[in-house]
Amino acid sequence: MHDTHFRGWAKPGPVPPGALAPPDVPADESLDAISGHFRLFQLRDGHRFSTDDVLTAWYGTTWVPRAATVLDLGSGIGSVGMVAAWRLPSAAFVTVEAQEESVRLARKSAAFNGLEARYDIRHGDFRDGGVLGDDERFDLVLGSPPYFPRGTGIEGDHPQKVQCRFEVRGDVGDYARVAMAHLAPGGIFACVFPSVQLERVARAAADAGAVIVRRRPVVFREGDAPLVDLFAMMRAADLPEAMRNASWVEPPLVIRQTNGHVHPEYAAVKLAFGFPP
Repeated sequence: MHDTHFRGWAKPGPVPPGALAPPDVPADESLDAISGHFRLFQLRDGHRFSTDDVLTAWYGTTWVPRAATVLDLGSGIGSVGMVAAWRLPSAAFVTVEAQEESVRLARKSAAFNGLEARYDIRHGDFRDGGVLGDDERFDLVLGSPPYFPRGTGIEGDHPQKVQCRFEVRGDVGDYARVAMAHLAPGGIFACVFPSVQLERVARAAADAGAVIVRRRPVVFREGDAPLVDLFAMMRAADLPEAMRNASWVEPPLVIRQTNGHVHPEYAAVKLAFGFPP
């Protein structure tokens, strides 16, 4: 019997097939709530989904609410794509991930959540030819790129974590380049990146022939500086001349107030992607 409520919050959305029977969860994995009744398989000691991931899915699907086709680059265990699939129940997805272990977990999650018919998980490096067809186009492309060049920090104690945090297979420039190559006319590429590295994102967009149409800083504690920004990019050729050098910076999204409580706006945002407030 699946749970219908959590601390007074009614879980929205469909009940997936995996929730109808006790799941088989190995000792080294966990099965965690992600959106509504959807759940995600994760390694207990490996990479775990983050606020950055779910906000990327929320931001992209907010600004492309009618997306029929979605591409998730460097999709990892499926956290970005699964949230987006929950929000876009009619869209067809293609996700590309290089780590075999992450692909295995994502496929388990897709089966649990009943997404297999519209969720194509491809094992490979999205920079390599043949992983994506030259003629494949998507209304929305999502990406949560690794943030740091190799050798610039402590890389962690698990290979899955290393490749999610450090640029082992490409950087934000590669994400932007491939996204622009596969956007449908008028499509959007939504991604997340550290606020202190805005120049890298601007350079990646320019090199890929993209325009950052809008971005939103994210403040994790009220009064602090933003840690990450959410970006929405479009192909420059798809925009009128007057917009090709313009970018709208939205007011920051604050996650927690100074007292540690969830900020009222973020509580409302969480409801929008199927999280308890």
